[in-house]
Amino acid sequence: MLPWSIFQRPAAGTDAEPEPSEPSGRQLSDEALVEELLTTVASARSFQEFRRSQRKECFGLLRWLQLVLPLIQEIRETAPSLTDDAYRRLALLGRAFQAARRLLRCCHDGSKIFLALESEAVLARFQAVYEMMNHALDGMPYSEIGISDEVKEQIELINAQLKRCKKRSDTQDMELSMDFMMIIQNKEDGKADRAILERLAKKLELQSLADLRAETMAIKKLINERNGQQQESTKHIIELLHKFKEIAGIDEKNILGDVSIPKYLEKCPSLMIPNDFLCPISLEIMTDPVIIASGRTYERRSIQKWLDAGQRTCPKTQQPLAHLSLAPNFALKNLILQWCEKNKLEIQMGESEPAAEQEERKEDIPSLVKDLSSVHLDVQRKAAKKIRTLSKENPENRALILENGGLPAIISLVSYPDKKIQENTVTALLNLSIDETNKVLIAKGGAIPLIIEVLKNGSVEGQENSAAALFSLSMIDENKAAIGILGGIAPLVGLLRDGTIRGKKDAATAIFNLILNHPNKFRAMEAGIVPALLKILGDKKLDMVDEALSIFLLLASHPNCRNEVGTTSFVEILVQIIKEGTPKNKECALSVLLELGLNNNSLMVHALGFGLHEHLSDIAKTGTSRAQRKANSLIQLSCKCS
Repeated sequence: MLPWSIFQRPAAGTDAEPEPSEPSGRQLSDEALVEELLTTVASARSFQEFRRSQRKECFGLLRWLQLVLPLIQEIRETAPSLTDDAYRRLALLGRAFQAARRLLRCCHDGSKIFLALESEAVLARFQAVYEMMNHALDGMPYSEIGISDEVKEQIELINAQLKRCKKRSDTQDMELSMDFMMIIQNKEDGKADRAILERLAKKLELQSLADLRAETMAIKKLINERNGQQQESTKHIIELLHKFKEIAGIDEKNILGDVSIPKYLEKCPSLMIPNDFLCPISLEIMTDPVIIASGRTYERRSIQKWLDAGQRTCPKTQQPLAHLSLAPNFALKNLILQWCEKNKLEIQMGESEPAAEQEERKEDIPSLVKDLSSVHLDVQRKAAKKIRTLSKENPENRALILENGGLPAIISLVSYPDKKIQENTVTALLNLSIDETNKVLIAKGGAIPLIIEVLKNGSVEGQENSAAALFSLSMIDENKAAIGILGGIAPLVGLLRDGTIRGKKDAATAIFNLILNHPNKFRAMEAGIVPALLKILGDKKLDMVDEALSIFLLLASHPNCRNEVGTTSFVEILVQIIKEGTPKNKECALSVLLELGLNNNSLMVHALGFGLHEHLSDIAKTGTSRAQRKANSLIQLSCKCS
């Protein structure tokens, strides 16, 4: 490789490409310059596999490099003597090619967590590469370098397309971003966190031992390159790596240490051990699972050690224990045995109970499902409550409930006039929907309109759990549309406006997911979501500023909703949050203001009048990495508006 001192490199630890400044002098011969251009493109095109979150953008960039290649090849064939202007343009193009190669390499073997978490910054790097290519091709002296009319027309067409390409709007995966936000903010619902983490691990392909080892090495490299910069972003990346290792059954004090696993797992082809198989105390797969008075399951040795130390509470919930008896969890034990056999994992299980007792335990669920159809209200209530509890405990229980015809029986009772039965059956559906395949079955079973009815008229707990159930079901795109068509948006907005704190949070999460579907944006606007969100922004005790602004950002991204959202009074609220909010509040407020300002210059003028500019410079230096990018974009936009 020839020395490329005329091709600038970004400073260590930065996410952006340098501005395409003019190269000084001729540091290579004409022939060497052209050969280096061809070598750089060939090197960039050698990357053919990319991280899932940037795969589309990478293949798009490779196509652009392929399209520009005939220009360089023809220059090599004609071997003209390059004028200073032609040399300068080709040197600028070389910088763009180098930036493209660095970016493609990053998306090929960089940290998957970084690339997904910082997808907006990475997308900005793609736009910067297109800007550099466009800058180099603008004014290319074709006549001076002897380019044929055919190639000239092709390159001019490409350049025109590049100008449109660099103006492309943000295409980040909003659902992925919401998942990250919920995990980073440490939501209270452990089950929801687990489900979200598993979904993220699957999307990012961070499930196997090899994947996690490679990710650990990529993050180490990223930290070295950042050289102490962007500490908040780095902290989030390390925390997420730790969480992914935890759900894979890896417990390491040194998160960035090499991934290691217990010896009994070395022959196991899959590291994604179901969470219910792991003891909450030891974080190892259970060989003798037992149930304590709180209803939680632990490895017998671990919980016995806890009790022998004089503890009288549940380690997981801190709930006082009514008794110290340990009941074997036969169903879970059998499920662990089946999973181990399937994955060729050899472990020594604890003593098994007689087969008759195991069968007796399995018969609980069929009898409970039958009791759901009892003519006696008290029997139905008890069965619904027990089904609710069992459906939360583990995947096997959920599977057995469905296998024994429990789903139709549960759905039929959601519309029952008894409030307690409504609460328990809606919550059972919420628990059943933890498993991805059940989301479709629940919707096909006709549960959505019944859940919406409980959301409208049920008890406080019933309304809260109905909102949570709709959020869970809305993870399926078809269900997003169905919930909107069946009238689920308006009662969610009502709960957001008038519900309890928990109800408001459940409603906000559900609404965010649902308005990823465009027709649901209009339904939310018609239901009065804007005043409901403004009310939340005005109530500091709720601590829901980020959730409200995330919804505002989605609404502001659609032209038909933007006019109602973009008012002078709302801009004043955004500026106030930018002045006084938490770092995350400021980041969200800047994002909304930028979306509005890009489409309405008068709103930027109002924002400047409210004192925006004096805070942007500070945030551009000290804010979160995303806030810094938004602040810099707003500074540029304000210069155009002032």
